[in-house]
Amino acid sequence: MQVINFSEQNSIINQFLYELRDKNMQKNRLLFRHNVERIGEMMAYEVSKKLEYKPKTVTTPLASLEMSLPKDDIVLGTVLRAGLPFHQGFLNVFDRADNAYVSAFRMYINREHTEVGIQADYIAAPSVKGKTLIVADPMLATGGSMAAAIEALLMSGKPKKIHVCCVIAAPEGIEVVKEALPDDATIWCASIDEGMNEHKYIVPGFGDCGDLCFGEKMHSFRKLADKR
Repeated sequence: MQVINFSEQNSIINQFLYELRDKNMQKNRLLFRHNVERIGEMMAYEVSKKLEYKPKTVTTPLASLEMSLPKDDIVLGTVLRAGLPFHQGFLNVFDRADNAYVSAFRMYINREHTEVGIQADYIAAPSVKGKTLIVADPMLATGGSMAAAIEALLMSGKPKKIHVCCVIAAPEGIEVVKEALPDDATIWCASIDEGMNEHKYIVPGFGDCGDLCFGEKMHSFRKLADKR
C-alpha cells in the first residue's frame, strides 16, 4: 500500500498548510475554508495522474485531434461536516464525479476525554462497484471515522481502486485505516504529523477542522439529549 506525504516535497501545498496551522490566521474562517479547499484541488490533480485514460477525438473549429481523457467512473465521498470544504476542492477538479456523504463522528466515552468511540448515523451514496472511490476527509487522527466511512461505502460493492485523502494524518490513524483497505489502495496526506495527544487530537496539527471551518459545535447528540 502506498502512502504519500506531500510535506516531504516542495510544493505550494506547504504554503496553504502553513496558513492552516497558524493560530492567528485561523481567526479568518473564510481563509481557513479556502485553504482546505485549495489543498483538495491540488491533491485531486495529483490523484488524477493515477487514473486510467483512453483516447478521444475532439474537433476544434480548425481541425481534429486525439486527446487522452480519464476513463474512470469516480465516486467522491466525504465525512460530514469537516470534510465539506475538502470535498469541494476535489469536486472542483472531478466535476463529473458521483458523490457520497457519510455522517460519522467521534464521541468521548470517558470523563477524562482520553477514549473515543465512533457514531455513524447517516449515509447517502451511489454504488461504488467497479468505480474509483476517493474518500476525502481532512483529519485522519484515530482513523475510526475514516474506517467506518470506508466500510459503509463498500457495502454497495467492490470498487476498482480506492484513494484515501487527508490534509493531516497521525501515524496511528494511518495504521487503523490500512486495516480497512485493500493492498492496492493509496493514502494521500498533505502532512503526516508526530502523533496524537491524550485527547486524541493530532499534534502539532491545527485543532478541530470542523470548528475552524464552521464554528464551535455541541460535542455530541448524547449531550443534547441529556438536556431535554
